Amino acid sequence: MTRWLDKAEQHSWRAYLLMQARLPAALNRQLQRDSGLSLADFDVLVQLTDAPARRVRAFELCRALQWEKSRLSHQVRRMQARELVTREDVDGDGRGAFVVLTDAGSAAIEAAAPLHVEAVHRLVFDTLTRQQVATLGEIADEVLGRLDAERG
Repeated sequence: MTRWLDKAEQHSWRAYLLMQARLPAALNRQLQRDSGLSLADFDVLVQLTDAPARRVRAFELCRALQWEKSRLSHQVRRMQARELVTREDVDGDGRGAFVVLTDAGSAAIEAAAPLHVEAVHRLVFDTLTRQQVATLGEIADEVLGRLDAERG
């Protein structure tokens, strides 16, 4: 038997879906306007900035971003054309590659990050109480835990 959503669940779910669509779009517009980066560019640059030696194996980057290989390949190609990243072959692995942050990529994220984090504050955290922020984190952790358990 189908367990339909009750009114409260339906409202919460639909609001979440609308937020999930609108928030990344707003953040993408902010990044484009203020820094010329897309949200996808920013996501890749964050991963590389956080990595030792500013480099990550392509398959690890796919896993971290939850992207398909083809999406990453296209994104990296666009970012290479703008000299934000480079690709380097992995010694002894003819199919493997590192995606490497360039100095231009590092400068781009350093310039973009302050305005981006301000947008995140303005659009999300400035509207929430400290308790709501804690609850949001707890909810995200619970759902992510369930997703990890289901993935096996």
